[in-house]
Amino acid sequence: KGRGVDVFLPLITRTRRWSDRTKKIDFPLFSGYAFVHIAPEPKTRLNVLSAFGVVRFIGPTAQGTPIPNSEIESLRTALVNDIALRPLPFIKIGQRVRIRSGALAGMEGILIGTRGNHQLVVSISTIQRSVSLAIEGYDIDPI
Repeated sequence: KGRGVDVFLPLITRTRRWSDRTKKIDFPLFSGYAFVHIAPEPKTRLNVLSAFGVVRFIGPTAQGTPIPNSEIESLRTALVNDIALRPLPFIKIGQRVRIRSGALAGMEGILIGTRGNHQLVVSISTIQRSVSLAIEGYDIDPI
């Protein structure tokens, strides 16, 4: 910000407990990432890259990859309206996942989406059969 760059660092508040106290602390929603809105000029990019703590722009090229304004605005809207957010791993339909907790903890399968619902496909390869089950509300991790 001190260099005149439009910066967005989404923060979430977490409660931390120590043996003698409890305190609410702000943490970045996406650890290690800050969003900048800049003109695609070498001088502007260099201004950002020379700031303390900046490592690089994210993307397949050194220029970085623009993030759609709608995605950033969705985050801003949720934060301004005090909507509870929690970071999750990025999981794509078709990816192998493991259920983290609950009655199905440890179960593995392939994540699919049908009619707006997430389903887990569990396969028994020996008999070449599969079943799907609804996993809405379960925490899952990519494998």
